[in-house]
Amino acid sequence: MMEESAFIYSPEQLNYKFSNEHPFNQKRLIITKDLLIKLNALHSNQIFPARMATDEELLLIHDKEYIEAVKAASLGKGRSSFAMTYGIGTEDTPIFTHMHEAAAWLVGGTLTAADLVFEHGYKHALNLGGGLHHGFRGKASGFCVYNDSSIAIQYIRNKYKAKVLYVDTDAHHGDGVQWAFYDDPNVCTFSIHESGRFLFPGTGNVNERGQGEGDGFSFNIPLEAFTEDDSFIDAYRTAFREIIKYFQPDVILTQNGADSHYFDPLTHLCSTIRTYIEIPKIAHELAHEYCEGRWIAVGGGGYDIWRVVPRAWGILWLAMTNQLSLINRPIPKGWLKQWELDANVSLPTQWLDTPSIYPEISRKEIINQKNKRTVQNALKPILG
Repeated sequence: MMEESAFIYSPEQLNYKFSNEHPFNQKRLIITKDLLIKLNALHSNQIFPARMATDEELLLIHDKEYIEAVKAASLGKGRSSFAMTYGIGTEDTPIFTHMHEAAAWLVGGTLTAADLVFEHGYKHALNLGGGLHHGFRGKASGFCVYNDSSIAIQYIRNKYKAKVLYVDTDAHHGDGVQWAFYDDPNVCTFSIHESGRFLFPGTGNVNERGQGEGDGFSFNIPLEAFTEDDSFIDAYRTAFREIIKYFQPDVILTQNGADSHYFDPLTHLCSTIRTYIEIPKIAHELAHEYCEGRWIAVGGGGYDIWRVVPRAWGILWLAMTNQLSLINRPIPKGWLKQWELDANVSLPTQWLDTPSIYPEISRKEIINQKNKRTVQNALKPILG
């Protein structure tokens, strides 16, 4: 019997590295992969290599001048003007050697995922190296050089003529993908994130609904800071169900940033691993209900690479492959032994968090009510 799910990984994806001190750390890819292997939940016949995206593929979204600037910077030929003009060489997105090649490998992984689903009979495909959702047509932003999700969506539109629902659960608004398809009625974007009042990139308001022919195909749910599991899950489930029923896509592409967790150092949300169980469970269920199972998933943010990302992304694969019961087991001792000396924190020994990882939120009811109103406002155009 053929496997239904494909896991994309190549060592070249680890080369996307700004510096040893930078919060974006692709070591999380190998840590997560190792956790799944030691859990006996990921096998060699399920792992497919990524590839490097071609310039022609990058040009599906990015401007030629921008790609040439990234290439020049990658070879040490960057100029001081690149920071202002192209967003590279900034504090968030510093230049590093072979940046173009490293970023193109992340894009190629997501394109490989798309082809495995549309050409090779796989229902689901996961590229944890992808999810760089802040990249714009002519500018890098927020740790993101090339926007693999936007490129993959345009690639799917051109090659397979499929309608794409993009769902982004990163704590930061999926701005680059939204703006790339803001006037396209065949691409629907849905981002649930921490409100831009408190967090980069400052966009993702409810009234960002698309323009021209794309009017009504952009959905945003900006959550209040300190939002907890129940409110996040309720908002996500309610909105996802209504949006997919309205849009009727051929495929779902989910961006799975793991930075809404309380432990994440860059955000102010209070999710626990409970949220990261529900996110892929619901996506998996709706993919089979509406898209004949077609579901492409990518990674994204996630800056607690020891306590949060391996569990959250590990659970993503477990949900995709109907192995969620494995979270009832302890974290494998072999994994703990492998990484405990590298980690700068105590590694988790269980999949679920204890209830006491953060103090009680005094404004809980106010936050929950505000989030409910936000969901109602976001869905008002399709619910009336």
